[in-house]
Amino acid sequence: MSDLPRKAVTRTVKLAALPLGFAGRTALGLGKRIGGRPAELIAAELQQRTAEQLFSTLGQLKGGAMKFGQALSVFESALPEQIAGPYRAALTKLQEAAPPLPAASVHAALAERLGEDWRDLFEEFDDRPAAAASIGQVHRAVWHDGRAVAVKVQYPGAGEALLADLTQLGRFAKLLGPLVPGMDVKPLIAELRDRVSEELDYELEARAQSAHAQEFAGDPDVVVPGVVHQSDQVLVTEWLEGVPLSEVIANGTPEQRDRAGQLMARFLFSGAARTGLLHADPHPGNFRLVTGDAPDGPPEKWRLGVLDFGTVDRLPQGLPVEIGTALRMTLDGQADAVHDLLRGEGFVKPGIELDPDAVLDYLLPIIEPAQVAEFTFTRDWLRAQAARIADPRSPAYQLARQLNLPPAYLLIHRVTMSTIGVLCQLGATVRLREEMEAWVPGFAADSRTQDTPA
Repeated sequence: MSDLPRKAVTRTVKLAALPLGFAGRTALGLGKRIGGRPAELIAAELQQRTAEQLFSTLGQLKGGAMKFGQALSVFESALPEQIAGPYRAALTKLQEAAPPLPAASVHAALAERLGEDWRDLFEEFDDRPAAAASIGQVHRAVWHDGRAVAVKVQYPGAGEALLADLTQLGRFAKLLGPLVPGMDVKPLIAELRDRVSEELDYELEARAQSAHAQEFAGDPDVVVPGVVHQSDQVLVTEWLEGVPLSEVIANGTPEQRDRAGQLMARFLFSGAARTGLLHADPHPGNFRLVTGDAPDGPPEKWRLGVLDFGTVDRLPQGLPVEIGTALRMTLDGQADAVHDLLRGEGFVKPGIELDPDAVLDYLLPIIEPAQVAEFTFTRDWLRAQAARIADPRSPAYQLARQLNLPPAYLLIHRVTMSTIGVLCQLGATVRLREEMEAWVPGFAADSRTQDTPA
């Protein structure tokens, strides 16, 4: 078994099979409908088979193809239920697991990167991977000083494969449309490709994780495991025990969902303010709920464990004050001021004329969670927002096409939308405005918002 399918021809064939396989199944479904089988049943079968192929292909390829799948698994909340349902289970698998590398390959990689005597660094090393992700897999071990640790080993050839996958997926963007109806995948792929070089550098990741671990040491709400050792393509961190966020999404009680959602919102806004770094990979596989000594105890005592700092946005002053100011002015109905600020920041390009009141009408439904003391995030709410903006007949669609997303805000936008997607997967009731007032510069000043819970 090879470490990674690295030959461009091999990987291209596998990726090309995704849209081609979908097209073939669609043609087969049409034939069956002509033969008299119910269209709904056939559509469900096609979606299920496509979901299974999606997981199998992206998981085997790892690299950029799998990272694309992880990104999609967050955004599935915005898709119509009849489309999202068959994909949900398959895509969620990508958040927690992938076909693992064989032990011999892991040993060879550790010997190359830590030295032939690498075993002397550990009291114990479990050859079975505890988790496998897009560019590496994690093994549980015991460091030579007795600490339980997580050992992240980058897949051999991961960098080359990651860039090649995303380049190839970019070429297939239009063909991939049927896999994720209602979503423009090309900008998502382009953004992912722009960020991969940082994620491949474990020294940068170690620095970002250490900064968070130091800042949140002893925090009552957030825990970040410390860095134990870092070398080229190997990162050793403290082991973090906890309930995967995906389990809370699947089976959590309302109280557990609400606590998880509140902590997610708190970390989204406080992390950037406290560390000058924005954790930029908020899919459920990167979070644990740390229940402490009483796993069956009250959820309000849970803490959010945060993993994987391979992708961060560097914001030395925290989130830009312009974001908080624009949100506050939007809630206060200051249409002209909002329009002028957005134009000044590059959201409205020169030569584009927009009605300030129309801009306000476009923004207010999106920021509804910040208008009230607490808001219940649901898949239905997110789908309604997505449908409003995606409908060519709607004023929101026409206005959205004229707006621009400046490069400086690209990652902030993605992280915020991904986090909202997770909150909607949780179905959590969250005091979002409270977190924004505490951590987003410019938002709290002169804020005049209503206090009625959603």
